[in-house]
Amino acid sequence: MTDYDVIADAIGLSDAARSLAAGEGPVAVDVERASGFRYSQRAYLIQVFRRGAGVFLFDPPPIGDFSALQEAIGGEEWILHAASQDLPSLRELDLEPVTIFDTELAARLLGHDRVGLGAVVADTLGITLAKAHSASDWSTRPLPQSWLEYAALDVEHLVDVRDALAAELEAQGKTAFASEEFQAVLDRRPKPPREDPWRRLSGLHTVRGRRSLAVARELWIAREEYAQDQDVSPGRLVPDRSLVAAVLADPATKKDLAAVKDFMGRASRTQLDRWWAAIERGRAATSLPLERVPGDSLPPPRAWADRNPEADARLKAARPLVEGRAEELGMPTENLLTPDLLRRVAWSPPEDITAEAVGDALQELGARSWQVAQTAQLIADAFVESVQGADEAPDDAS
Repeated sequence: MTDYDVIADAIGLSDAARSLAAGEGPVAVDVERASGFRYSQRAYLIQVFRRGAGVFLFDPPPIGDFSALQEAIGGEEWILHAASQDLPSLRELDLEPVTIFDTELAARLLGHDRVGLGAVVADTLGITLAKAHSASDWSTRPLPQSWLEYAALDVEHLVDVRDALAAELEAQGKTAFASEEFQAVLDRRPKPPREDPWRRLSGLHTVRGRRSLAVARELWIAREEYAQDQDVSPGRLVPDRSLVAAVLADPATKKDLAAVKDFMGRASRTQLDRWWAAIERGRAATSLPLERVPGDSLPPPRAWADRNPEADARLKAARPLVEGRAEELGMPTENLLTPDLLRRVAWSPPEDITAEAVGDALQELGARSWQVAQTAQLIADAFVESVQGADEAPDDAS
């Protein structure tokens, strides 16, 4: 087993940056976080590989300033697997590529049955990667050598994987598709924070009454603040189900809260004062949350026949055509056009049902040009056919 050193200071970073700058071709980059263990999504290890330079492992917290690495490789193509997961952590460190090749996304566009990194490496190179440490706590220090070897292998083969997938894309006529998708991932920015993030509490649907929702809100906020302060994943302090159990139990006293059997978690008792104070704030709140909040989500398709029968007919006419085109192209339907985009344009179609108008509507919703080119005419034809079918249907009243 190769022994890997972790670079943890500015001098080591500078030396590595010079080596990487002198390498050749694209740069493979990967990030290890401590998701499920820490509150933040910061990077706890960054792995970089380039032909002619080798593998380098960086420890972000003690290094801090990565400007030397950005200067060395920022202008090159970066190869990442599931880039949308790693780019936010890299951007926190001002590490930003100008162009990327996403091996997971490429595998999806090519119709690979399995798109995890290990599966893609096996399918393209015939090499088996051990995934034993994929869910480990990467904030652990020192990092064991077995973990470092796993991390290094994640990038060591990525350039060869990229070349194999690029050849497949070219052979299938999908190189332009992939380029648009990669650019869309690179251009995508984080969604704005949810207005009521506490409503994502698992099990909240079992809570009834605005006052009880206010208590749930205050418990969530108290847990969030403590988790952020401790840099611990909120669910490791008190799981969602425990917060909801506390709300449903409606304890009369702090002692009653401590006696709630389902109120569990490593901080459920050590921070009992914190949780009881949150419950009291919720009970005293003058601004109570609504039980139901309006959103921009559409009704579930099963309800369309009653609520919007014309939209239901449009969706039922277009969906099999889009699925058929995806099958012809050898890719999952959701990569050709996400179901949400099709539903939205079916629910609120353009006034004039033409391929151009449908295409404009899809692009406004976020579809890429290649997706529009492959689907707009099919969707427009299906929408027109659904109207004609309704016009020709026998009148039940006659």
